[in-house]
Amino acid sequence: MKFESIEVKNFRSFKDIRIKLSNKNIFFGMNDVGKTNLLTAFRFVFDREIRKRDFIDSDYFEKNIDNPIEITVCLDISENNENTAKLRPYVKGAILSKHQILYIKLIAHYDESELSGVAELYWGGDLENLKEIKSKGNRFEIDNIFNVFYIDSYVDMDMLFKRNIRKFIKSDYGNEEDRIINEEIDSIVSNLNEKISKLSGVSEFESKITPAYKKFNQEEISISVKSEIAIKGLFSNIVPYMKKNGNDNIYPTAGEGRKKLVVYSLFTLLAEQEAYKKINLFFVEETENNLHKSLQIELSQILFGDSGNYPFLFVTTHSPYILYEMNQVTLIRVFSNREVTSNSYFYKVPKEYQNNKKMMNRLLSEALFADKVLLVEGPSEQLLFDRVLSWKKPYYETKGVYILVVNGISFAKYQPILKKLGISYTIKTDNDIQWREYGCYALGFSRLNNLSKEKIGVKYIWSEGRAEDKKTFEKNSISYRKALYNEKIEDITNIQSKYHIFLSKVDLENDLDEVMHDKLIEIFGKDNPVKYLQGAKNDRMVELVEKLTDEDCETIYNHENFSCLKDMIE
Repeated sequence: MKFESIEVKNFRSFKDIRIKLSNKNIFFGMNDVGKTNLLTAFRFVFDREIRKRDFIDSDYFEKNIDNPIEITVCLDISENNENTAKLRPYVKGAILSKHQILYIKLIAHYDESELSGVAELYWGGDLENLKEIKSKGNRFEIDNIFNVFYIDSYVDMDMLFKRNIRKFIKSDYGNEEDRIINEEIDSIVSNLNEKISKLSGVSEFESKITPAYKKFNQEEISISVKSEIAIKGLFSNIVPYMKKNGNDNIYPTAGEGRKKLVVYSLFTLLAEQEAYKKINLFFVEETENNLHKSLQIELSQILFGDSGNYPFLFVTTHSPYILYEMNQVTLIRVFSNREVTSNSYFYKVPKEYQNNKKMMNRLLSEALFADKVLLVEGPSEQLLFDRVLSWKKPYYETKGVYILVVNGISFAKYQPILKKLGISYTIKTDNDIQWREYGCYALGFSRLNNLSKEKIGVKYIWSEGRAEDKKTFEKNSISYRKALYNEKIEDITNIQSKYHIFLSKVDLENDLDEVMHDKLIEIFGKDNPVKYLQGAKNDRMVELVEKLTDEDCETIYNHENFSCLKDMIE
């Protein structure tokens, strides 16, 4: 069984929205754009507890109670696995053997006399001919199939533990060792009651209560009190504590961070107990609340790891750290204008990052929460552009602008993700060329073609038969790149305008030297500032940005060599 899509009509902030899904889904976006509403739409279909409440008028989009709420979930049931096997016996009257898709649809018409809308549920393999799901009261047949775990951002660990204590800890009355322990407990309780009855305070009370009673009744009766402590539930007062390995001391489970991780552990145990008979669905809301960065990353491993504990997962989050271990998930960006809309992208960690997916995800995750992203090749560009953008627009990151370092030229891994999620992006890349015996290969232009899908007719600076030696190539490589750039300036300008992809004339250091050669000499005290900058790129770029004035930043920002910066914020 696989989740394929959800369609929501006339529900809360959604007029009409359809989103592609997978079995693990992450909803992200700014505050108050509808992430919780989307999660709630799922829960109304699958969660009996929330369905009990019915719909009120404010659940209808802009209180449009004339039209029903409709929520349709599409499931792929073509694969014969254990989850499909749990599902098919219940829906066999609504689907045919040829059906590979199951639709589950909720409809809620508003009843003005009752001031509420009651959910009606349907399912089947043909969307136009669905069968009503049988129900008894507010319990539907679908509730026999799906087991819903809703974990909100402020879940109470103590309440969760006490509410499910009988599921977590069970007595084995057939176990001889347990029988002996229970007899010992009974003996201890009996002895405890006896000792309590002998306390001086008890005796003093008995000596006073009997005379007081005889004032009302002269019977030869005395009043005695007896302790009757009873263990009605052996486990009713059990509380989880922390214990460090190699240390017998125990510590209270204090701190919201650790409590939250215990909560996920408890939900995991509950899910394991139900997994053999039901399909477990997890709906998790803003799980990062009260968690330090390190614990958020730890939780990311729990949720998106390979344990199989969370096979069907729907998460809302504001935190990039929760995304560090994500793989084979659908990223769903929710954003709002008058009507909430959404974009989704199925994200799978590239093969070369499989052994260290954190490296790829760390670079990507913060960019996902931006409105506009500038992709650059390395940290030198990031340092310089951060200084200039901070001059032009202080705290630019709070305005939704983010600089993403791709650590090389791996733009193509990030470009489709950002594009599909509706995140604007600008790319800045070097005009690289490469020595080859049969000609000088224009790597930068080849990259430009691949990213833009345009076909600038440049491949080699010279053709076979006119090849220079490598030493001459290296000596003249900068002039070759500038000449090639000037020759194709019309094509370059077109790509900048249409695709927001910017090619350097040469590279960062040479382009910067063209803008402010004399100032670089002044700052570094070197006759060849380009060579000095390229000698230890990061350290020397740090040295440079610390000495740049606001006037220098203005010069860089307004120069055509760095027009990518204007493209970002104007």
